[in-house]
Amino acid sequence: MYAGALVMLLATPLALGSWWGLVMFIPMTLVIVLRLQDEEIFLQKSLPGYTEYCRKVRFHLVPHIW
Repeated sequence: MYAGALVMLLATPLALGSWWGLVMFIPMTLVIVLRLQDEEIFLQKSLPGYTEYCRKVRFHLVPHIW
């Protein structure tokens, strides 16, 4: 879901020819990353087995990067 949102945030301004829309890509990426980190902490505390899952699946947003 988050990776799809990042693609949408990048592709929509390009498709519409809006360079101002691209300016918002970096701040919105930071917001998504912060939300993802907060969600990871919540899931590790609240969902049994999630910590083990995180050990097996290292990349949660972008494969081989993060």
